[in-house]
Amino acid sequence: MSSNTSHHRVVVAGGGTAGLSVAAALLRQSPQLDVAVIEASDVHYYQPGWTLVGGGDMRAEDTKRREEEVMPDKARWIRATISAFAPDENRVELASGESVTYDFLVVALGLQIDWQAIEGLSETLGRNGVTSNYRYDLAPYTHELAQSLTHGAKALFTQPAMPIKCAGAPQKALYLTADTLRKRGISAEIGFYNQGGAMFGVPAYARELDKVIASYGATPYFKHNLVAVDGEKHEATFSTDDGPVTRAFDMLHVVPPQSAPDVIKGSPLAGDAGWVTVDKNRLTHTRYDNVLALGDCTDTPNAKTMAAVRRQFPVVVAELRAALGESAKKRAYDGYGACPLTVAHGKVMLAEFRYGGEVVSSFPLDPRTSRRMYWPVKSQFFPALYWQVMLRGLDWHWPKPKPRPDLTE
Repeated sequence: MSSNTSHHRVVVAGGGTAGLSVAAALLRQSPQLDVAVIEASDVHYYQPGWTLVGGGDMRAEDTKRREEEVMPDKARWIRATISAFAPDENRVELASGESVTYDFLVVALGLQIDWQAIEGLSETLGRNGVTSNYRYDLAPYTHELAQSLTHGAKALFTQPAMPIKCAGAPQKALYLTADTLRKRGISAEIGFYNQGGAMFGVPAYARELDKVIASYGATPYFKHNLVAVDGEKHEATFSTDDGPVTRAFDMLHVVPPQSAPDVIKGSPLAGDAGWVTVDKNRLTHTRYDNVLALGDCTDTPNAKTMAAVRRQFPVVVAELRAALGESAKKRAYDGYGACPLTVAHGKVMLAEFRYGGEVVSSFPLDPRTSRRMYWPVKSQFFPALYWQVMLRGLDWHWPKPKPRPDLTE
C-alpha cells in the first residue's frame, strides 16, 4: 500500500444527515470498529429548518453547527472531497490525489442542486426579488421579500421535475409567504408553477392541498418548468407543452432541478439515471456486496426526506454489523417518508406514506387535516430530534405508523 493510501474497515462517504447517523450508530453499537467519514465541509446544516427560516419562524444561525461538533468522537474524519469511486478495487479517490481503501463502503453523499440548469438564475439569486429556501444564505431573503411586497405584487413559486429534496418544500414556501401577506393585509397575485401534474405525489394529500392553495387565492400552473430568469427585467420563462411562457414577478421563489452528485453519476455505482443502485428494502448495492447506500443519493422510489433517513440508517447499520460477523437483527426499509407541510404559520399537515403511495399515520387522527398541535413538533421537536437523537445514532421513531387503506388509492 502506497504512503498516500489509508485503509479502514468501514468508510462512510459523506458527513451529512445519513452518513453521520450511520457512523454514530455503528460506533455506538461497536465502539472498537474502525470507521472513517469522508466529508469536506466544515459546516453542518439542519436543512429542514430553512423552510421556517424563509417564513420568519426560525433563525438561520439555529440551523447551522460546526461539523466537528456533530462528528462522532470515535470516527476518523477525513476532511477531503471525493473525486472518484473504484468499487472493483475497494477504493475511494480523493481530490488531493490520495486514496482510501475499505472493507465496506457506505455511500451517503446526498444530491446536488443544479442551479446552473436555469438560464440566468445564478446571476440574480439573492437580489431582484429572486430567492430560494434551498440555500442557507437565501432563506432569510424569502422572509424579507414576504415582508416587503405591496398590493398587487406578483409572487411566483416554482417546482422542478422529481426527484427533489423534500417534495413539499416548494409549496411550503408559498403557504408561509401567502399567510404572511394575509396577516399584513396585502392582496397579491400568487402563482405556483409546477413541472408536475399535481400538488403532491400521494393523491389523498394532493386533494387536500388543492383546497389549501385555493384558500389563499393562489393559482397552480401544472406542466410549467422554469427554464430562464431575467432578474433585471423581473421575468421568468417556463417551458410548457404549448411552448414557452414568460411571466413578470416581484418575488420569485425558485426550486431548481436536482440530481445525483456528478462523482456518483460517473461511477460504477450508478444506474442509468445516475443514482446509486440499491435493493430498495435492504439498501445494499445491486452489484457490489460490500457497498451500501442511503439517503438522497440512492435510486429507492421514496421521498427524499429526513424522515426517510431516520428509518433507513438502522437498516444499513444492521446489514453492516451482520456482514461484519456481529450479532444484529436485520431489518427492512419499507419506503417510509414524512412531510410536515407548513400550510400556515402555526399549522401543519403531517403527511406520512410508504412505498407505492400507501398512506400511513402515526396518530389515530386523519393525516389529511392540518393541525396546530403539529406546529411545535415541526418547529421544536424535530430539530431537537435531529441534533440530539439522529446524529448521535440513536434509533428512535414514532409509534409504529399504521396503514390507512381508506385513504390509499
